Amino acid sequence: MEEPPHLFLCPISMELMDDPVTVSTGVTYDRRSIERWIFGCGRATCPATMQPLANLELTPNHTLKRVIGSWLDDRGGSPSTSASSSPSTSSLSSPAHELAAPLSRVLEAERLRSVLAGLEETPFKVTALKRMRACMAGDVAMQCEFVSSGGIQAVARVMAQALAESGAGGDFSAFRACEEAAAVLALLPLADAASVGLLLAPECMRPVMALLQRGSAEARLHAMDIVTKIFNAGAGDWTACVEVDDVLKSLLELLADEVSISTRLSSRALDVLLDIVERSRIGPTKAVEVGAVHVLVELLANADDRHDAERILLLLKRLCKRPEGRLAFAEHDLSVAAVAKTMLRVSELATQLAVKVLWLVSVVAPSEKVLEDMVLTGAVAKLLGLLHVESPPATKQKTVRMVRINGVFWRQYPCFPTDLRDYLRLLD
Repeated sequence: MEEPPHLFLCPISMELMDDPVTVSTGVTYDRRSIERWIFGCGRATCPATMQPLANLELTPNHTLKRVIGSWLDDRGGSPSTSASSSPSTSSLSSPAHELAAPLSRVLEAERLRSVLAGLEETPFKVTALKRMRACMAGDVAMQCEFVSSGGIQAVARVMAQALAESGAGGDFSAFRACEEAAAVLALLPLADAASVGLLLAPECMRPVMALLQRGSAEARLHAMDIVTKIFNAGAGDWTACVEVDDVLKSLLELLADEVSISTRLSSRALDVLLDIVERSRIGPTKAVEVGAVHVLVELLANADDRHDAERILLLLKRLCKRPEGRLAFAEHDLSVAAVAKTMLRVSELATQLAVKVLWLVSVVAPSEKVLEDMVLTGAVAKLLGLLHVESPPATKQKTVRMVRINGVFWRQYPCFPTDLRDYLRLLD
């Protein structure tokens, strides 16, 4: 039986597709294989690219199914019957033609191993890495060949060497090699503990953090893809294997760079920051020390995306549970205004999180500056307004207690509306 064209093979099973369907990333799989991946294994990612699936719809690829059907008909109807079918033009084709497809795969794998073997010695590392990247893109089998041939270790060493050379002499070409190496690693699924463990080695993580700080826009995305796949792999506490300070500084510098950062990049950076604060025992304290509260408040003040605003509020809530976090919040002039702006405006979840943040800074450890800012920025008025709308019992309870506890302080301000003063008396 002639080997099927590569496009006819499912990227998961590497077998001829019977019912090809396309997922939201544009990659086509056999329905049985992709349903097992999504619904059987509970994964919401594209196996070939490891990108999150925007939805779980499987769109039949009728065109590809017809082409595969025509290909099978020309060869006797099915792989199992073609060998016993009557002689035809296809059965009399030359041996070279019959072996073309499998021979091509063997040659591609051999070329990949050859490039890997000479990668550390060649002076043309960028070219070699680009060739490797083109060979592996969208090809799960080649990605597996890369990993089994020690590709992660080889590329990590090249990254470390390139970063050292670029730092020593300011060699742009060396840093370019570091960026291209990250692009190669970003292609990998990185779903197994062994691959993640190799990437968590200092010689690999240091260059990745450097790319987050000063790489090109594309290199930053690749570096963030690597970090995101590491924590999505669920390989225990990955933060224990890295310098948390360096990772936090890289993420915060990235988020603070309003000029070159993209929406996709900032969204992923917030996800990683949340994971560190949740997972690492020292994460919240370290985050406050390197200025996370200041950066998050600035981001919240300018946030247009609902999901970003909710994640920023969640981070502020977790950081404000620490005394140092509440102190940093109180010191920023825009903190109360930024949080109050999201109440009754962004989403129900954002309102709940905003109330929790204000509760932590005005009741758990109140400061006169925060209480004053709550009056001047309209946060108190929004809290009272919240009592008149549907909200979860816990949110309403916190709102009532804030008003009761701090009402005496707020009534002394001339800008405090008369009707709100009367309302506070009723609560008392």
